[in-house]
Amino acid sequence: MAEGAGGPDAWLARDDGGLTLLGGWSATSGRHHFPPAPLCPYTGADDVEVVPLPRRGTLWAWTAVTSAPPGYEGPVPYGFGIVELEDAGLRVVGRLTESDPAALRFGQPMEVVPDELPGPSGRGSGKHGRLAVWAFAPTEMTTVP
Repeated sequence: MAEGAGGPDAWLARDDGGLTLLGGWSATSGRHHFPPAPLCPYTGADDVEVVPLPRRGTLWAWTAVTSAPPGYEGPVPYGFGIVELEDAGLRVVGRLTESDPAALRFGQPMEVVPDELPGPSGRGSGKHGRLAVWAFAPTEMTTVP
């Protein structure tokens, strides 16, 4: 059984310079979910295992966020979309590295990549540093044999 969902750092595995999202897998439902949670969101079963999710997927929907949410100090506009991960039967909502909606298309290949945003650097210092996050980036089209 998985431990508590934890924060966003508990959703990532860092290896070979890349990032892999960690999700939950329940044998009872036979389905993945993200972020990982101790109970399966589909059945409520407590047989969830934390597993690495595919790094690649396809773009399903996207937009540009043109107004900064409260407390956000990063660049605007930024891309936001839904990517269906390969072989996981799971669609994940997240930040996109491409902020121009016209540069994206339905079914476009995407990949999880590391990204950075402005963020707090010290405890109570009031100064800002960089915050490591993940995002989906467009990848080259591949030919399917």
